[in-house]
This record gives sequence, structure tokens and C-alpha cells, in this order.
Amino acid sequence: MKRKNVYSVCGMCSVRCPMMATVEGNKVVYLQGNPHAAGIKGALCARGAAGGALIADDERPQFPMIRAGARGEGKWRKASWDEALGYVAGELTRIREAHGARSILLSDRGGPFRDMHRAFLKGLGSPNYCNHDSACARNVQHAALSLFGFGRKDVAYDYKNSKHVVLQTRNIFEAINVKEVNDLLDAKDAGCRITCIDVRTTVTAAKADTFLLVRPGTDYVLNLAVIHELLTRDLYDKDFAAAWIADLDALKAFVAPYDADFAAAETGVPAQRIRELATQLAAAAPAVIWHPGWMTARYGDSFNVCRTAYIINALLGAIGAKGGLAQVNKPAHVGKKGLKQLVDLFPKPADKRVDGVGWMEGRSHFEAGPGLINLAFEAIVTGQPYPIKAYIAHRHDPLMSFPDTADVKKKLDNLELIVATTFSWSDTAWYADVVLPMSPYLERESMIASKAGAAPQFFVRKRALTPRFDTRADWEIYRDLARHMGIKELDFDSIEEIWDFQLKDTGVTIADFEATGMVKLGGPIHRPVDEKTFKTPSGKIEILSAKLEADGLASLPPYVSPASPPPGRYRVSFGRVGLHTQGHTVNNPLLFAQMPENELWINAGEAEKLGIADGSMVEVRNGSHAGRLRAKVTEGIHPETVFMVHGFGHTLPVESRARGRGVADNELMPQGIDNWDKGGGGVCMQEHFIAVQPA
Repeated sequence: MKRKNVYSVCGMCSVRCPMMATVEGNKVVYLQGNPHAAGIKGALCARGAAGGALIADDERPQFPMIRAGARGEGKWRKASWDEALGYVAGELTRIREAHGARSILLSDRGGPFRDMHRAFLKGLGSPNYCNHDSACARNVQHAALSLFGFGRKDVAYDYKNSKHVVLQTRNIFEAINVKEVNDLLDAKDAGCRITCIDVRTTVTAAKADTFLLVRPGTDYVLNLAVIHELLTRDLYDKDFAAAWIADLDALKAFVAPYDADFAAAETGVPAQRIRELATQLAAAAPAVIWHPGWMTARYGDSFNVCRTAYIINALLGAIGAKGGLAQVNKPAHVGKKGLKQLVDLFPKPADKRVDGVGWMEGRSHFEAGPGLINLAFEAIVTGQPYPIKAYIAHRHDPLMSFPDTADVKKKLDNLELIVATTFSWSDTAWYADVVLPMSPYLERESMIASKAGAAPQFFVRKRALTPRFDTRADWEIYRDLARHMGIKELDFDSIEEIWDFQLKDTGVTIADFEATGMVKLGGPIHRPVDEKTFKTPSGKIEILSAKLEADGLASLPPYVSPASPPPGRYRVSFGRVGLHTQGHTVNNPLLFAQMPENELWINAGEAEKLGIADGSMVEVRNGSHAGRLRAKVTEGIHPETVFMVHGFGHTLPVESRARGRGVADNELMPQGIDNWDKGGGGVCMQEHFIAVQPA
């Protein structure tokens, strides 16, 4: 049987690395990174390599289902696609007629393939599109906007040309972006220094030249001390600052008390090491990157950590610099037209967002785009500013990604309809009224997407396999829902018809993707900072943000020392590992075999006090929730915290492998979704203290 290569985009995590599937018949023979994609080098991470196991897994939704018992009871009846879509369309129509289109909410995990479902929601007339980012990088986005007037994705990390990279709240070698990892390793081979700042010795820490073990919750003061060093020792880029940084005097006055000695007392990092870091950065500038963070929904001041990271980059002249935070190019920057978007077929909804983002007092400084889903859940309970009655969770599992599943369920109980579109089981899908099963990424094609960068490009995911089960591509699901609801603008006969719509006036055809799976539009181009770069009122980097101040928030708030754990308790921290993506890969047969459960990292000195041996079982508890897992006793974690990999502790009977293995860290955060950063919008998920004892 003849083999063929199909260009796709990995769907095993939210990075979505370009890939190539070698297919024989209707089976995947081999998966690899797209060999034509810069920086990929034909590689995939362990998760990407397990894409075939996702296809082979029988423990995933195989056909549409409508709830037949109480929510979460696990009683379902199989439905045809026509029945399931008709049911959802009928309920959405009923709810829209009773409460208005604004009563319908949709959330997803973001990414490049959102146009169809966002267009469907907009076609209904609802403004309430959200994504998962308040549990991830919303603090980073709002930090960038507050300083630069543009978002975090308007600059890219030029790792390959960098001379010093600081990784703070970015565990790059475990939360893997293949291109970024390859580029950073190439830079390291060329002499780039890596500094890692963390509460434990991650894989990233092990590969770093310098590792700074910080007391949990003190990153902000560490950053302030570095700024103090740069300014008081004249280590900053004076020309760049004079041209492009406003309010520098205010910054100098603010950081005056926060010298290296002050920070050392708070963080536990010796003052001399802080001074050395500032010296090293200045020597490498402007080819430096102080990463502003990836998953920053951590502490009450994480927004300020992100903001000060960006300020450090600015003081070093790294914004727009080769080897720093380079400005990305979009199609227009290389004289090309971008893709047409389905969302533009519909007028802007008349109603304001239910989460208050962009308009409500105290929330007007937030970007309206994907909003803050935690605040939309708040409105589900209160009915203010208006009620939400229907919720579509598109490839999104808020019941596992946010603290305290039972608490979030209580909020969702106020809904009349919950729909899950998903390719794997999740707590949210199990609690839904209707499950609309998506085909896994190898069994579906997606809309053409655009990637900004030094050389902007279009890329496409093509279907490599015919679906094993009665599942559909996401574009098919929403196209068919639109047909049921009379939204004629989305009534396309095929994906090829959608592709033709997207490519109209670009000068590109779908045939142009055959050779490599992508079309490069021009470049690479390096654009230094100029008078058009910063989208702020002054046209400069604004240390003092008028938007923040108007919402009653200080642009430069004083550092507050974090609370110490009560006796016998530890701050719970969590993160990623190279084998798993949050919760949705834990039941994957191949990845489960490699890592079936998580462990509790605990400091060796603390473990000795508690009588806990390495590898022994321990109980962790907070409030009414408790769990058991094995202890990993190590010197490589701060004594005030314990750590576990996120995504374990599954309870669903349909997941025979993952069920009952390990502990869900989010369950140890009672009512934690209500504690969120008013500056950046991120939920404060590492502000909880748990008890640990031998099991």
C-alpha cells in the first residue's frame, strides 16, 4: 500500500507545532515535525509523538451524546448528529428568545483556529467569547498593553540570536515549544547564558548557567532590585530610554528602597548574585530576553512581575532588538493582504460583555478580546449585569483548569444548557448536557491560519486520516449548527470553499500549500523601534499607565511581602512536565505508560521534620479535600512550598487508566477562582496553603 505524507499541525497542546504525518492506508506510520518549518528540525516533543495513541484510544467520545440523568451522573443516550445539533440549536434558540443572544457564552483554549466558532457566536449576536487565559497568560498580555499599547504576541523571543536569556515563570524545557527549545539550545551552544528563576529545580534550572531559587511570591521584589541596579549603576541603555521610555524619573524614585540587600532578605537570593545578574545583562544588552512569563496565574502580584520583566527588557534596549524581543511582522508589513475572517461577516454585537471587561468600573483597562472567563462565571451566579443561560465549552475544561471543581460546578448549575465540543473526555464534558465529539487533529482539517514573525506565513492543517468514530471536525460542527439556526453566512459546502474564502485577494491558492504545508509571505525583516511602534498616547513605553490609574490601580504598587505558611502547612505550587499537557493527555495510553501519576515534591529538611521518606505515600489536604500521592524528597525545592504536576487526580469512570491516579492540585484551592489579580486578570492559584502528613 502506498505511503503518503500529510502536512498537519500538532494538537496535543496549545503550542501547535507544524508537523508531518506519514500515512499508509488509514493508519499513521510515522509522525515528525514539519521538516520545512524553521527551527523545528523535524522534531516533536513526547506529547506530539503520542498523537497516534490518541487516535487508537477507545476511551474518548465516539458519537454525539445527550444527557439522560442528572448533570455529572454519567447517564447518556447516544444521538445522531442531526438530533444532537437540532437539540442544541433548539435550546439556543429558546434561550435567545427568552433572554437575548447576550445570554450565550462560549469559551475555548485560544489559538489560531478560532474563526468558525467565534463567527458562529457573533452570528448569534452574543459578545461573550472568552478563552482560558485568566488561568494562564492574561497577566502577561495586560502587562504588555499597559506599557507598550500592544499585546504580548506583537513581539517574539529571538532566542537564536540572544546572548542572555532569563526564564522566570517560563519552564521552557518542560512546557515545550519545539522551535523555541531548539533555538535556545543553538544559542547556548553559541555562548548564550541562561538564568532560571524558580521555586524548584526544574529541567530548565538544570540546563541553566545560573539558577536562583526564590522564596515563593517574591519575584516582584527581585525584579525591582534588578531595575534598581540597572538605574543606580548606569547599566541601562540611556539612548533607548531617552528616546522611548516615559516616566523614567518616577521609576527611579519608586525603586529607590528596593536595592539588592532588601531583595536578598525577601527572596533568599544573595545580594551579590542579584548584582551579578544585572551586570551580566548589561554586558549582553540589547541581545537579552527576560521572559515575562507564560503561565502567570500564580500570585496576587504576578501582573507586576510580568510588568517589571518587560520594564527590564526596555531598560536594556531589548524591545525591537536582534536577540531580544523582536517586533513581529504581519502580512501587511511585507506588502501582502491577510486572510479574510468569517467573524467580519457579522456586525459587532450591540451588548457589552457580561464580564465587564473593557467597560465596567475597575475593569475598563482590560482588553475586551477574549475577556476573563472567571468573571463570566461570576455573572452566571449573580445575573449581573445580565444573566448567562447557555454555555459552550469548546475544547476547554474549566472544571479542571480552575480551582475547586465543586465550587465551579455550583456556578455552572445556574445554566440551562451546557454544551461541550471536545475530542477527549474532561470533567467539563462529563458535566455537560450535550457532548459534540470533535475528531482528533489527525482526523480533521482546520481553517488556514496566519503566523506572525520575522517572516510571516500562512499554514494549514490537512486531514491525515478518516475518522474512526462518528466524530466531526470543529468547522463542520459549527457550520451545521449555523445551518440549523439559519446563519446563512456560514453555510459552506466544504473546507475547500472556506479556504477559498479565506485566501481571496491574498494572491495565494490552496495549491501553494502542497509542497510544505505553509506559504511564506516575505521576509525575514527586522524592524527596529520607531515612532509607530508603541500604541500608547505618548508613542513611548509608559511606566505610568493612565488606564490603570483610571481604574484605581497604581502603575507602580509597593511590594508586599508574601504570607508565610502557617505551621505545618505549605504553599501549593504546580506546573508542567514534558510528557503531559494539563489533564487531557493523562489518559493517553502511550503517555500514561510513561508517567501514570504525579508526585509531591517536598523539601528534604521539611520531610525529615514530618517523618516522610522519599517514595513514601503522603496525604495532602486543604479544607474538605484530601488526596494521597508519593513523596519526592529533594533539596531542590524551597522549604515553604510543595509542588505537583498539574492535570492528575481524574475521577471519570470512562478513563480507566487515569482514574484515581495522583492528586488534582486545583482541588486543594477552595473557592480559589474568586481570588484574581485586579491588575492583570489572572486567577491567583498559588496563594493556597496545604497540610502534608505521612499517609
